[in-house]
Amino acid sequence: MGQGTKNWKGISHALLAAVLFGASTPLAKGLLPQFEPILLAGLLYLGSGSGLAVWWLLRSRSRATGTGEAALGRRDVPWLAGAFLCGGVAGPVLLMIGLATTPASTASLLLNLEGVLTALLAWFVFKENFDARIALGMAMITAGAGCLSWMGRPGAGVPWGAFAIVGACLAWALDNNLTRKVSSADPVQTAMLKGLVAGGVNTALALLLGVKLPSAGATLAAAVVGFFGYGVSLTLFVLALRHIGTARTGAYFSIAPFVGAALSIAFLGDALSTGFVVAAVLMGLGVWLHLSERHEHLHCHEPVEHDHLHSHDDHHQHPHATSDPPSEPHAHPHRHEPQVHVHPHYPEIHHRHEH
Repeated sequence: MGQGTKNWKGISHALLAAVLFGASTPLAKGLLPQFEPILLAGLLYLGSGSGLAVWWLLRSRSRATGTGEAALGRRDVPWLAGAFLCGGVAGPVLLMIGLATTPASTASLLLNLEGVLTALLAWFVFKENFDARIALGMAMITAGAGCLSWMGRPGAGVPWGAFAIVGACLAWALDNNLTRKVSSADPVQTAMLKGLVAGGVNTALALLLGVKLPSAGATLAAAVVGFFGYGVSLTLFVLALRHIGTARTGAYFSIAPFVGAALSIAFLGDALSTGFVVAAVLMGLGVWLHLSERHEHLHCHEPVEHDHLHSHDDHHQHPHATSDPPSEPHAHPHRHEPQVHVHPHYPEIHHRHEH
C-alpha cells in the first residue's frame, strides 16, 4: 500500500467477494429441491475448482513471463493442508451433522459465529492488530447478521448438534486464518485447489452414502453457481486477505447474508422484515467504522525475502537480476531491507508487525 493511501483495493475485493457469495445463497436454495445438501455442497465446490482450473491454465503465459502471480511453493504446503482439512473437510461434515439435529433458526444464529471466531483467532492467536473502533465495527456487523437470521425464538435443539455447528464455524475460522498465510501467492491457484479438494471430498462422501446424481442440467447449474459464488468469491477473498488482513476481510465478508436476504426480497418475493431493516442499519454502521479507520504509527520493517506480484512502490525499492521480468507488476523472489517509517497501513503482507 502506498504511503498515505487507503487500501480500497483490499476493501473492494472483500465486499465483492461477499456480494458474490451472498448472491449464491438464494440461487443454491433454489437448487436444493433437486439435491441432497451434502451433494450440492460438493458440486458447488467442484464447479468452483473446475472453473478456476480453466482460468488458471489460460493464464499460463503470464506465469511463464513473470508478469502473473507468484506460484504456491513448498513453504505454503503446511498452511494449505491445514486450510483444506479445516475448511474443505471438517467444516462441511460438522455442518451436515449439526443440521441433522438442530432447528434451522438455531443453526442460522450459530453460523454467525464464523466471523466472530475468525476475528478472535486473528487478533489473539495470529496477533493481527486491532483497536476499539475495529472491534466495535465487527460487533455491529455480527449483531446485524444475528438480526438477519433471527427467525423467532430459537428451538432448543439437540446440544450435540449445536456443538457440531460451532465446530464447523471454528473450522472455517481456522481455514480463513491459515489461508492468510499463503495470500501472497496466486489466489486463483489457492482457490482452485480448495475447490477441487473440498468438492472431491464432499461429492465422494455423498456418493458413498448412496446419494443419486440429479439431471445434467441441474448439475451444470450448480457448477455455474459454484464457480461465481464460491470460486471467484474465494479468489477475491484471498486477495483481500493479502491487502487488509484476516479480521477486516472477515468483517466485510460478514455482509454476505445481508446481500442474500436483499436479493431474496427483491427477486424471490420474501417479505421485508423488521430484522432486515435493523440488520441493514447495524451492518452499515459497522462497515462505516471499518471504512473510516486510520491506523498510523512509527513502525519497523524487518528484513524478509519472499515472492509475490508487486510494483515498485515505497516498499519495493530493490535491485533486479537480468533474469527478472522488466514490466510491472511482476513477480520474482526479492528481499526487503530493514526500514523504519510512518504512514497509514493495514495488516497486509508487509505490515504484520507487533504493536
